[in-house]
Formats: sequence, C-alpha cells, structure tokens
Amino acid sequence: MTDGTTNVLHTPPKKTAVAAVDVAQVQADVASYMLNTYKRPAIVFTHGKGAYVYDSTGRKYLDFLGGIAVNALGYSHRRLVKVIQREAGRAIHVSNLFHNPYQGALAKKLVQWSGMGRAFFTNSGAEAIEGALKLARAAAQQQAGSGAKKTRILALENSFHGRTFGALSITYPEKYRAPFAPLLEGVEFVRFNDLADLEAKFDDTVCAVVLETIQGEGGIFPVSETFWQLARQLTAQNGAVLIADEIQSGLGRTGFPFAYQRFSAGASGKESLPDIVTIAKPLAGGIPLGAILVSETFAQVLSPGMHGTTFGGGPLACAAALEFLTIIEDENLLKNVRERGTQLREGLQKLARKFKFIREVRGEGLMVGVELAHDGNAYVEECLKRGVIINCTHGHTLRLLPPFIINAAQVKQFLRLLSKVLKETPYPKAEPAAAPSVPDEATGALAHAAPR
Repeated sequence: MTDGTTNVLHTPPKKTAVAAVDVAQVQADVASYMLNTYKRPAIVFTHGKGAYVYDSTGRKYLDFLGGIAVNALGYSHRRLVKVIQREAGRAIHVSNLFHNPYQGALAKKLVQWSGMGRAFFTNSGAEAIEGALKLARAAAQQQAGSGAKKTRILALENSFHGRTFGALSITYPEKYRAPFAPLLEGVEFVRFNDLADLEAKFDDTVCAVVLETIQGEGGIFPVSETFWQLARQLTAQNGAVLIADEIQSGLGRTGFPFAYQRFSAGASGKESLPDIVTIAKPLAGGIPLGAILVSETFAQVLSPGMHGTTFGGGPLACAAALEFLTIIEDENLLKNVRERGTQLREGLQKLARKFKFIREVRGEGLMVGVELAHDGNAYVEECLKRGVIINCTHGHTLRLLPPFIINAAQVKQFLRLLSKVLKETPYPKAEPAAAPSVPDEATGALAHAAPR
C-alpha cells in the first residue's frame, strides 16, 4: 500500500501489525488529562523496524532523528528485544539495597569504553547532571573545608543540560530559566570557545566547569580542542572538576565511544580525560537509563548514604544496556557511524553548493547540523509529510541524528528527499542579519529542546 507521497512508504510486515488506534481519542485523552508541554502533529506512532517507524495507518517513516539520539539501534533490534523480553520475565526491578546480575558488568564495560574509574546509574540524563553537580560540590568541600567558598560553576553560553533544577541552572537560554527563577546561585556562563573569557572568569572559587563536548540543542557546535585543553588545565591546576556532558554526543554517536576522545593526550593518555562524564539517551536502547562516570580520584568523594536513586540501574535496564554496547562492538557499528557520517556530510555539502541559504554543515559522525539563513521548521514539517523525520534546533539548524545502523542506500534516499524539500518548500525571503544566539521558542515536538 502507498499513498503516492514517496517511495519510502509501504505496508509493514504482518508480524509487526498492531491493533487499530483511534487517533482522535488518543488526542482527546492527551488534551484532557496531560500537562500542556508538547505541541505534536496528528500522528500516532505504534511500532518500528530498523531505521523506520510506522504510524497507526501503517505509513512508514525514515527516522533521521532517532528518537532524539535514543534509538541508536533503530527499532526492534532482534538481540535487544530478546534480552528485554528475557529480563521482563525474570525481574524488572530490584532495589539498589541489593545486587543484581548486570550492574557490575555494565559499569566495567563503560569504564573500559570511557577511560573513567567508576560508574553510578541514574534513570535519565538530567538525573546524571544533578548527581555530577552534587559530586563536584562535595569534592570541593572535602578539599578545602566546610568554610571554603569553592562553590562556583562555569557553564557555556548556548548550553542545554536538562530540565531539572540544577541542570536548568547551567542551561543558558533565558527562556528556559526565567519561569523558574531564582535557580542555583554561583553559576556563570562563559562565551563558547572563548579562551580569554574562560580565563577571566575562572578562579579558585570555581568547583566545576561543565560543557557539552558537542552542543546538541544549541545547534551542533563542537567544543574546540584548544578550549577543552584550557578547561582541562585550569580545573586540574585548581582542584576543580571538569564535567563532560555526553548525553547526546556519547556512546558512539560521533563514531567514537565518546566525543572527548578526539582530543589529543600526552604520553600517559590520561591528560585530556574529563573528571566526570554524564551519559543517557541511547544507553539502554530506549529503556530509561543514565549514568555518571567518574575518575577514580573523584569517585572516592562519595560514600554510602551520600547519593542514591530508586530506579537507576535496575536489572532489565542494565541488561539491555550491556547488550546495546555489545551489539555496537559485535556489528562494528562505530565504523558504520564514521562512514555513513562522512557520506551524509559530503552529500549535505553538495546541497550547500546548490542552495545558497545553507550557511554551514557541521558535526561529527551521525550528529550533524545544517545551519540555514532562515527558520527551518517549514522543512521539518514538509519532510514529515513526505515520510522522513528530522527536527530543527536553535531555530534555524536542521538536526540529523539517524541510528547507527543506517545504511548507504538510506542516506542516499534521505539526501534525495531533502534536496526536493529544500527546492520545493517556500521560505522567508528576509534573512536575519546574524544567526540567533539562543534557540527559538519551543513551539513543537519537532522543534523544541528535548527532555533529559
């Protein structure tokens, strides 16, 4: 079956068929009983397979947003489904007052991937950020004594770290923070990749520098190596903590286990590592799970009773995460991320030569931004109509986060469709004098900052 819109569409296999969905009733229930926090199109997604997701009518969409960087293995990966089904029949949850079979093994693999020393599991990226901030404050207090003033936190302009109180305090756009003020005291923002501004604002009262190795919601902006190295030097020399937010960029998204691993290191290989890394999004293949990865030095700050969680690190989630990481290794998906990322960026560069309103293509691996000279939301909407999912962040940057399993033919298919959309979709003729410094107002599910 096809509606003639695009050759992306066809009837899903019978084995993926689902019960009929009353879309109007779904929308009515949401409107009546849920908080009004999202503006969504009139589509109900019911199931997926590989890089495709299906709506309630059986229409097929190529997902180049990957559930906002969560569905790194696409939908219904056979091995992941098998593990989740197995563990659901054993024990979905076991209290953290007791051991479960998978926490230690998962922590070991994450330590091996990251170069960190130890792990703590959370249920989200925002919770991981909150724990990282607590750890930074506790480390500073133990180091300097309870009467010390080493409490300041430096974050970056254009940053987005989450919706909870501490995470929101280090998120830059005023529109996210203002409705909930006053937030945490002692937070100051540094201009992005500005060495002089970092040096000017850093002193011995700083307990942490927090940065996204590649800013995601802010428009896909990588931190420069010189900025990273200066942040690493200043924090190390002054007993402060360098926190890398890899919630969107980590776990293979850039073609490396972590985005900070692209920075050079000295003879020991340790000099450029952060002290704390926060991760979540794809970690358990769609099951809620995050983690704080900590160097051995700072891991010693916490002792039993200082921090905890109810749902972080349950057996089902940890088993799924262990299988997720093992699949990446077994299927050599980091190589595919690098190759498909190169193919995608090269194709987008060709489009940039064709469409002069494309200002820049940037990113690494399968974390790619296409900056436009005008608002990009019309292209997002048109892509959706034609069976492809992307989103727009920072108001004018098309964000692409396809799954790691994407193949060369699907990248070509996407590029062909995007070229048609860019050609056929009307756009505002008046171009802004300069790119906005913060994301546009969160007006829709395909154009707002994601929850953490």
